[in-house]
Parts: sequence; C-alpha cells; structure tokens
Amino acid sequence: MHIDPKPIKPSLRRQGIYLLPNSFTLAALFAGFYAIVQAMNQNFEHAAVAIFIAMILDGMDGRVARLTHSQSAFGAEFDSLSDMVSFGVAPALIAYEWMLKDLGKLGWMIAFIHCAGAALRLARFNTMIGSTDKRWFIGLPSPAAAALVAGLVWICHAYGYNDLPGLPWVALGFTAFSGITMVTNVKFWSFKEIHLRRRVPFVMLLALVVALMLLMSEPPLVLFGFFVCYALSGYVMALMGLGKKTAPLPPPQA
Repeated sequence: MHIDPKPIKPSLRRQGIYLLPNSFTLAALFAGFYAIVQAMNQNFEHAAVAIFIAMILDGMDGRVARLTHSQSAFGAEFDSLSDMVSFGVAPALIAYEWMLKDLGKLGWMIAFIHCAGAALRLARFNTMIGSTDKRWFIGLPSPAAAALVAGLVWICHAYGYNDLPGLPWVALGFTAFSGITMVTNVKFWSFKEIHLRRRVPFVMLLALVVALMLLMSEPPLVLFGFFVCYALSGYVMALMGLGKKTAPLPPPQA
C-alpha cells in the first residue's frame, strides 16, 4: 500500500519575517497614514513634514536590510505597498484637501494623476529590477515626486504664501508635473554610485558642513529647492543628450 509522505513544513526561519528592516517600512507607512489624517484635519504643515519623515524611513529600510543581510521578497513587496500609500495616495490627498478642492472636478482628476503615476512607477520599477542600469532611475522616483507636492505645501505654510493669487493653479501644476514625470522615460541619477566607505577630497567634507548648515537654517526652502532641481535635472540631461545627437557632423577635411 502506497503511503503519501507527510508534507514537509517550512522552517520557522522561512515562515517568519525580518523584524528590523520591516520595522522601518512599517514606520514609513505610519508616517504616510499620519499625513493623510493631518490633511483631513486641515493640519497641512504637519502632513507635509510627515511625508519627508516617510522619505527618510523609506531610504533607511533598504540600507538596513543590506547591511544586516536580511533582504526578502516579503520586504520588497511590503516596501512597495508602503511607498504607494506614503508617496502616492498621501501627497495626492494632501494636495486635494489643500488647494485642488477649490478647482472642482479638475482638482480631483489631477490628484488622481499623481496617485496613478505613483502606482505605475512602482509597478514598472518592480518589473525592471536587475535589467536596468543601477546608476539611473527611469522616471522620477515616487519619493521625489511626493517631495515636490509636500515641499510646496510646507514652504507656503512656513513663509505665509497660502493667500497668494493663483496658488491653486500652481499646486495643480506641481501635482500634474510630479505624476506625469514618474511615468516618463526620462532618466534621473540614482545616487547609488555614492559609497560612504570610499575616500573623498577634504573639500567634500566642507561642502557637507555647508549643506547641513543651510538645511538646519531653512529646512522647507532647502529641501523644496533641492527636489525641484532634481526633478528638472532629468529633463536638462535629456535635452543635452538630444542636442548632442542632433548636432551636425564637422565637414570632412580635404
């Protein structure tokens, strides 16, 4: 008589999850959820700051996983879901509750463009892992896109620009730009070539000190300015590359 072998139960190690990196991911998810709650309560400055906190936590979970050799498929999927909430849904709702609501149907349609752009950007990123140049991101990363929206909210509250005429249209432009840029084929530098263990010139340390002083003196202005420049850098490099391709060849020498 044939007896089927008992099913082999997976080990506890394979059943469980890595606590340390996923704790950072969970904290980033909480920051995104907190941003949504604060936007619903009309506390837009707190909501914007929460988005930037989620960005810091999102950048740490992957590094912690690599340092502790605790990468997992579960962690990668959890990170994508957390990014969708913190950098897709949350910024779109913040922008809508802050200014886009005054534009009626057009306002929530533009907010959805940002939300859908983040979802498509994350799905494309997950399917292109291992097949693209690690030096570049294809499309604006969702945290940087969220920083454009959250940075605009933060800087307007920090410096009293909420009553500027035409501000709802400015918010609409930033929200639409961030959503569309996430799904373009424009390349953005990934910063993955920066290795903290390598030796650098002494002037780099001085530049870091100046950057930290500026950041601590005017956090909203410095962060918003940095991400605006980063979002434009991809288009600038694309135009420079297009100019090189279309430049006429020199005439042959006799």
